[in-house]
Amino acid sequence: MKISPLTPSENQAVADLVRSVILEHGVPKVGTAYADKSLDDLYAYYQQNSGIYYVLKDENGQVVGGAGIAPLENYEGPVCELQKMYFYPNARGLGWGSAMIDQCLSKAREMGYEQCYLETMPQMLDAQKLYLKKGFKYIDGPMGDTGHCSCPIHMLLAL
Repeated sequence: MKISPLTPSENQAVADLVRSVILEHGVPKVGTAYADKSLDDLYAYYQQNSGIYYVLKDENGQVVGGAGIAPLENYEGPVCELQKMYFYPNARGLGWGSAMIDQCLSKAREMGYEQCYLETMPQMLDAQKLYLKKGFKYIDGPMGDTGHCSCPIHMLLAL
């Protein structure tokens, strides 16, 4: 498997991935990444918002995971958000989530961010364990305004 920056031709594969994993976990469609207007053209979103999205591709070149870094919306200060980190079941538990976070956080530091924020769901326990292992800490409430009002878990990492 290989991690690389998202290309325009991979937009649909990533949108399908995000929506599939959200449904798999019983996450609401409203107030989550499922309903993001940018989801169907993430390449343009990250280009316009000074961010980057990475995809994980299997040996056949199929997108099986992804995650991105972008400035935290509606927030002042050097804080980015780890966004849309999702993997199909065949890519989980193999260390790729850890590698993806490392790639994103390395890029965030390179871009001058001092903190990284994320939002997730209570039922995504494996993801939370990984975030904690990487140094993220739970915080009491949301930062900025991501539009993900259905995501009640908020975490922050000092970079």
